[in-house]
Amino acid sequence: MVDSFVFRYMREEDIDQILEVEHASFSTPWSREAFYNELNNNKFAVYIVLEEYDKIIGYCGAWIVIDEAHITNIAILPEYRGKKLGEALMQKMMSVAREMGAKSMTLEVRVTNQIAQSLYRKFGFQNGGIRKNYYSDNQEDALVMWVKL
Repeated sequence: MVDSFVFRYMREEDIDQILEVEHASFSTPWSREAFYNELNNNKFAVYIVLEEYDKIIGYCGAWIVIDEAHITNIAILPEYRGKKLGEALMQKMMSVAREMGAKSMTLEVRVTNQIAQSLYRKFGFQNGGIRKNYYSDNQEDALVMWVKL
């Protein structure tokens, strides 16, 4: 990665920029309150941002419960996609989860999102099952994927 990119833990003052990434990335974006609660009230939540010159261009969140990490979301601004930054962000979150004692990681991904599934498979994620009608915007199924850390 280029030296201009920095990883760090998300802070409350990042929420405005996170919402920009969120709205550019998802059809049903999380609310300001959801991120506020994750940062301030969820003792299991860990969020990492990827920034370039103080501009947040991506983020990843996970819940780390005992020895399992569950990715809540991962997103990169559209204009920064295709540059392996999502890979770098996932690699960083996997490393942080390992450091915090996680032995496995799971996530849900839309069954139609082949690009994301391909990224996750690069890291060894394997199919674990289907969650029917998981996504509230269109009732699309989610593919559950797992990897040992």
